[in-house]
Amino acid sequence: MDYLKQFSLEGKIALVTGASYGIGFAIAKGMAKAGATIVFNDINQELVNKGLEAYKAEGIDAKGYVCDVTNEEQVNAMVKQIEAEVGVIDILVNNAGIIKRIPMTEMTAAEFRQVIDVDLNGPFIVSKAVIPSMIKKGHGKIINICSMMSELGRETVSAYAAAKGGLKMLTKNICSEYGAYNIQCNGLGPGYIATPQTAPLREEGHPFNSFIISKTPAGRWGQPEDLVGPAIFLASDASNFVNGHILYVDGGILAYIGKQP
Repeated sequence: MDYLKQFSLEGKIALVTGASYGIGFAIAKGMAKAGATIVFNDINQELVNKGLEAYKAEGIDAKGYVCDVTNEEQVNAMVKQIEAEVGVIDILVNNAGIIKRIPMTEMTAAEFRQVIDVDLNGPFIVSKAVIPSMIKKGHGKIINICSMMSELGRETVSAYAAAKGGLKMLTKNICSEYGAYNIQCNGLGPGYIATPQTAPLREEGHPFNSFIISKTPAGRWGQPEDLVGPAIFLASDASNFVNGHILYVDGGILAYIGKQP
C-alpha cells in the first residue's frame, strides 16, 4: 500500500466555510496544495472578493460564494449551485464562526443566541445540506472547527464555550448517525493561534501573551500552518477509520496543569 498516497486530496472538492482569511484560508490553501478543488463562502461580497484575491495570489483557482451559514435557504441554494458548477462536495470544513468576549451577566440573550447561531446552528445547517449527496456518492468527510473551549471554560466566553461544546457533541452525533454511509465527521480543536485578531494580545509584555506561553508546553503560540497537516489527515483516506474524534492542536495545553506558582 502506498501510504503517502492516502494523504492526497487529488480529485476531491472541499467546501471551507468562512475561508476568506485566517484559519479557514490556511486550511483551504493547504488542502489545495494537497490536490483539492476549493470552494468557500463568506457573509458578503467584499469578503468573498478579498478571499478570491488571496487565493489567486497563491496560485489557487478557488470559487467563492456569498452565503450566510445561519440561513438554511441560502445554504441549500449555495450547495446546489456548487454541485452544478463544480461537483459534489467530498470534504466540508465548518470553519465559519464568531466570538463575543462579554461577561455572562452583561451579555444579552440576543448576543448569546447570535454566537450559538453562527458557531453551532451554522455547522448543523451546512452539514445537513451536504450529507445527502455524500450518502449518494458513498463517502464524505466533515471537519468541524471546535476549540479548547469545547473542553474548558474561561471568563467572558460563555456563549462561545457553549457553542463549541455543542459542536463537539454534534460531531459525535453525525458520526453516530452517518458512519455507516462511509461518512467520517471529526473535529479539529485549535489552541491559541497567532492570527491578526490575536496580534494585540501577543505583544511583548502583554500579560495574556505571557500567560498563554506559560500554559503551553510547546512554549509558543500556534501558527495557522500548524493546523494544515491535521486538517489534511482528517480530510484524506488516511483517516477512513477515524470518526467522532476531536483532534486538539494546542501545543499540549489540555494535557498540562501548569507550573506551580
